[in-house]
Order: sequence, then C-alpha cells, then structure tokens
Amino acid sequence: MFAKADMLAVGDLILKARRASSQYVKSNTNLGIILLLAPLAKAALDPTPAPLRRRLHNVLKTLTVDDCRKAYTAIRETSPGGIGRLDRHDVRDEPTITLLEAMDLAKDRDSVAFEYSSDYRITFTLGYPALLKAREESRCWTDAVVQAFLTVLAEVPDTLIARKLGREKAKEVSKMAKEALDAGRPGSEDWKKAQANLDSCLREDHNHLNPGTTADIITASLFVLFIENGYEEFLSKGVTAWPE
Repeated sequence: MFAKADMLAVGDLILKARRASSQYVKSNTNLGIILLLAPLAKAALDPTPAPLRRRLHNVLKTLTVDDCRKAYTAIRETSPGGIGRLDRHDVRDEPTITLLEAMDLAKDRDSVAFEYSSDYRITFTLGYPALLKAREESRCWTDAVVQAFLTVLAEVPDTLIARKLGREKAKEVSKMAKEALDAGRPGSEDWKKAQANLDSCLREDHNHLNPGTTADIITASLFVLFIENGYEEFLSKGVTAWPE
C-alpha cells in the first residue's frame, strides 16, 4: 500500500492501509503505525531534492479536510481505547478542519498527534538517533531496537498509558525504562535481566501498561533509518538479521 504513496492522498493511504491490515489483524495494533507511516511514505517518494524531514514538512502542510475525514473513519473503525470525547472536532463528528489542524489540537495528549504537529520531532531527534547509536553498540537487531525503544520511553511518557491510567503512571513507566537503560550495555546479562523484568511488569494486569505509542514511534524511526541509510547498509555494519 505505501509503495503507492506518490499516487494517493495521505487520508486515502491511512484508510486503505487500515482496512488492508484488518484482514490480518483484528485488533487496532497497527493504527498508530499507519498514521505515522502514511505521511512518511509520501515524503519518501517525493522526488524533490530536499532532506526527508523537509519533504515531510511539505506533506503535512498540504493535508486537507478530506484527509482528516478519512483518517477519522479509520480511527472510528478501529475503536482505539482511551480516546475520550471532545466538545469540538471530536473524531466521531464530521471534520471541518484539516488533518494537521486536528492533530495539533490533540498534540498534548497523544504522541502520534504531536509528531504531526512538530514535523516528527520525536522520530527524527530521539528515535532515529537512538537507533543509530544502538546499532553501533549491538550486533543484534532485537537488542538494538529494544535499546532504542527504552531510550524513547525513558524520555517521553507513553500517551497510550497516560490515556488509560493517567499521566503519573506513564511517568512511572518512563522511570522504569530509564532504570533498565542504566543496567548495562545492550545485550549484556545485566541489561537483558533488567529489560526482561521491565517487560514482565508491563505485561501485568492484563497488559494495561503496554507502551503502544512508543512502539509506533520506534516503527516510524526504523522507517526513517531504512530510507536514510538503507537496509543493506545496516547489515553491513555487522548487525544480524531479524531473529527467527
């Protein structure tokens, strides 16, 4: 679907990708990923000779009310948890603003929305650099991605957790992520033990502490890594392929 991003509007990409995803995944796991990757894919296929983030800025600035309408439809169809209801510009209503304007209104309570409103600040200034650093420190794909995930989570409280359980609980999880980061070098025994303990804690109580928005941002960061550096270049650094 994203391979056709140069021929489709962002709203069409979001809605079509969500419906295609629903054929394989019954939950809303991929919604945040789709929302983040649609503008990035369109920017990546823009032939303009400019840095990726500049092209992304141009894509975001040209989002329309129709993009918002289709994104709202995709969101309603997945019924994500903890979105609440707004007096104005609620996702259940017919939109009268562009998708970028809608995201700007939600930026303080949702990191995906914040990314739209900031030209993907977390992705480009935290997630992507964290992946670059982690790949230099580890020969294992899994360890490198987990390290980057912990780096983002430690710095940015997860807004999915915040919507479900409150901002303070999200901050507690960020503190736990920071402690796991400080346990040792990625891939070391102390590091593995710390991240396994964190993983166990996050899975308790029916997975309510799932930092799903952080996972979405790491996916966007990986997309940027592959566009900017290439998959083959990553492997050439000696990082092993995806685990079996």
